[in-house]
Amino acid sequence: MSIKCAMKSQVHRKLKIALFGTAVAAMSIMPMQQADAQEKIRWKVQSTFNTGWPGLGDAIADLAKMLDDATDGRIKLKVYEPGKIVPPLEITPSISRGDLPAAYNYLAYDQGRIPSAVLFSAVPFGMEPQEYAAWWYEGEGSKLATEIYNQRNIQPLLCSTIGPETAGWYRKPIEKLDDLKGLKIRFSGLGGMVLNKIGASATLMAGGEIFAALEKGTLDATEYSMPAIDEILGFYKIAKYNLFPGWHQVSTSTHLLVNLDLWKGLSSSDKALFEMGCTAATMRAMARGEALQGAQIMSFKDKNVNAMKLPDDVLNELKRVTDIVLKEESAKDADFKKVLDSQQAFHAQYQVWKEMGYLPRDFK
Repeated sequence: MSIKCAMKSQVHRKLKIALFGTAVAAMSIMPMQQADAQEKIRWKVQSTFNTGWPGLGDAIADLAKMLDDATDGRIKLKVYEPGKIVPPLEITPSISRGDLPAAYNYLAYDQGRIPSAVLFSAVPFGMEPQEYAAWWYEGEGSKLATEIYNQRNIQPLLCSTIGPETAGWYRKPIEKLDDLKGLKIRFSGLGGMVLNKIGASATLMAGGEIFAALEKGTLDATEYSMPAIDEILGFYKIAKYNLFPGWHQVSTSTHLLVNLDLWKGLSSSDKALFEMGCTAATMRAMARGEALQGAQIMSFKDKNVNAMKLPDDVLNELKRVTDIVLKEESAKDADFKKVLDSQQAFHAQYQVWKEMGYLPRDFK
């Protein structure tokens, strides 16, 4: 072989090695470039509840942290405390218009414009938290909420469900149904409608306003949430009788609402991240809520608070009136009836398993 041919062959070999090395480098860099190319998400998220409230409010803070950690900061939700951007009753219209990207919202606040919305939040004598979660994920819950809220250009995701509230904080014990009549009481949703029907005066009021109203006598009594959250709000300082069980709100569910146009624009992997994050936040909220209440009730003695159970005859009468209210509301709105029918059918089936599979509550 001539010197000239040998030199040409060597150049070809070096060129091949260089091209191979460039290709390998390009392949190794490609995933990084693809990751960098994924769109960053920077959303303002209005919360209905204070993010320091365990189970009820901190689920959205949990979600924001999970998404930030899981994506190395590519997805960041800036969570605003209640009222910092828009008032609770204006959250859904703001998301629908696209003025607000997302919110962590208590759907019962939409009751005035979407009657069925209250059923996705809390129903008197309704489903316990694990049952609601089962209906949402494995029954028709998510499907029905999506159908109803997609009509408003919103995508709903369950992001928290916790156990029952107390039946309220009172200055005097409630021993018979007549003791509720004439009371000025803070009660939300369908439970408030039930109390109004039996002669109380129920009003809706934001959590931060309740203590002052109790102190001034504008309210005679109030409900709000589980004992550990009510402790933060200080109701025990004025009303010394905490009544149980929370007949009006057997579980409390809160949802992440996302503008539907934004949601549709997300990649399938980002949608999965939000769905997984909200599912995890829901589980953690349920666990945290259940973990705190026993110790809280045990602390009542030191605060001169009386924990009392409502008499069975009072509960029976409240259930009777609840059935009337639910029937009346179903007659007014087709979506309300559709969602309620789905819940009640699921509840009837679930009760078979609950009664057969679980120990009775009075078993010792």
